[in-house]
Amino acid sequence: MAEAVYILCALTAVACAVLLLRAWKRTQSRLLLWSGLCFAGLAVSNVLLFVDLVLLPTSIDLYLVRILATMSSAIILLYGLVWDAS
Repeated sequence: MAEAVYILCALTAVACAVLLLRAWKRTQSRLLLWSGLCFAGLAVSNVLLFVDLVLLPTSIDLYLVRILATMSSAIILLYGLVWDAS
């Protein structure tokens, strides 16, 4: 059951990223770009979660890589919000 949740979360993040980036391409609104890039990073993080907890043996731990992907996504969105506010 957990595997299905991991996959659904990754698919949802990919769908959000695609929709936001398509909207950015059409409107050129930078906030959509930053949000789309954030969701793309969150999709990568969710895929890494699935690979780490389901596919790889327990001796290999991708926790740090997953955290870095998630933090990078949040930093991209935060940077975009601050940069567009000024």
